[in-house]
Amino acid sequence: MKFEIWHGCQRGLCRKGIGRQDKQLNTYDYLADVPDNNESTDLVEVQFKNTRKGYYHNINNLDLKKGDIVAVEASPGHDIGVVTLTGQLVKLQVKKANLKSEDDIKRIYRIAKPVDMEKYQEAKAREHETMIRSREIAKGLGLDMKIGDVEFQGDGNKAIFYYIADERVDFRQLIKDLAAAFHVKIEMKQIGARQEAGRIGGTGPCGRELCCATWMKNFVSVSTNAARFQDISLNPQKLAGMCAKLKCCLNYEVDNYIEAGKQIPGKDIILQTQDNDYYLFKSDILAGLLTYSTDKRMAANLETISVKRANEIIAINKSGEKPLSLTSEQQANGNNNSKDLLESESITRFDKSKKKKKKNNRNNQRRRQPRENKE
Repeated sequence: MKFEIWHGCQRGLCRKGIGRQDKQLNTYDYLADVPDNNESTDLVEVQFKNTRKGYYHNINNLDLKKGDIVAVEASPGHDIGVVTLTGQLVKLQVKKANLKSEDDIKRIYRIAKPVDMEKYQEAKAREHETMIRSREIAKGLGLDMKIGDVEFQGDGNKAIFYYIADERVDFRQLIKDLAAAFHVKIEMKQIGARQEAGRIGGTGPCGRELCCATWMKNFVSVSTNAARFQDISLNPQKLAGMCAKLKCCLNYEVDNYIEAGKQIPGKDIILQTQDNDYYLFKSDILAGLLTYSTDKRMAANLETISVKRANEIIAINKSGEKPLSLTSEQQANGNNNSKDLLESESITRFDKSKKKKKKNNRNNQRRRQPRENKE
């Protein structure tokens, strides 16, 4: 009997699509197993330190695959990066990046040589020390800014300083001092708190790696209205992420909550019954359940009903009538029956039966003893 071992990408995840790179913002190439995918375009996506990506033309027709380390065109010199995507998906990524001109798309020179990697490692070894020294220089100039990260170009001829500042900063003197201290071309790039969290990485309160460090490239503004629509308490400590800004995931489900919230009556609507008036205490928006209280400010005589039942009572109140109770008659009868059953049964009813069994056993033993003595 012959057994055939399955090879390829016909089912499940394709190993070509996953690639052998471990960079942030990894993209699964679901077209990797399509014939002539790489030949469809010469555009290649290359990723550098942390979340910085660039797009380049493969003019030399190199056989590039995901995970290859390449030397690309830079100004001045060259930079070293990792190929993260090839083929048709790169066109979509370029469109998503919204590049203003074709000049932003430079060339790939070659696959990195050992000499290129030696220079690259030397440049990377200088980054941490440079960042500490640059912070001291900025502090000495009295600039209200924070240098969060430093990235050297692959050939060591240029350094990018990523900084955070609440207001506009005049760093002309800072650039001169940094150039004199490190003898490289200086580029200052301002980033926000969310971009800094993405570059540094980490684990969120949900226990998973940060979205901005794994897949999120475009940051959408988040407002407290997203928390209000989802009926989340406005606690700054719980709503803030690792970047000290509102969590991006607040926007993920807000559309569903807005759609479901249209069916829910307003908080100012009072449900009137023959026994009492009820005020909305809390609501489970997605489940469609509303909890009402007889007191406007605190939990008292809580009753949970469906949105459908609440709208029925509102319609009854508008007609000038009041239902017997907040719950429907069927629900009320069902609840009463269940209460009667529970009240009629005793918790210790099983203990009594055990006691009866013990008494019966003792009586049987006493009856047997006189007979044995007579014999």
